[in-house]
Amino acid sequence: MARCDTCGNEYDKTFTVTTHQGRTHTFDSIECAAHTIAPACEHCDCRVLGHGVEADGRFFCCASCAGQVGVQHVRA
Repeated sequence: MARCDTCGNEYDKTFTVTTHQGRTHTFDSIECAAHTIAPACEHCDCRVLGHGVEADGRFFCCASCAGQVGVQHVRA
């Protein structure tokens, strides 16, 4: 059995994810994977699980959050 990198749970059905930086992580659930590897919105700090918005290398959950911190060149 492998151990989840996020919560430490030992589980026989873990899965691995390799990020675009080449780092490999082991998880026991999608929730743990999202908590560890999904980017956080720079305005509201929620995890960006969908497409989100990227502007100048910064991640936001939506165009509204981007606009609230002064990013003007994105829209919903």
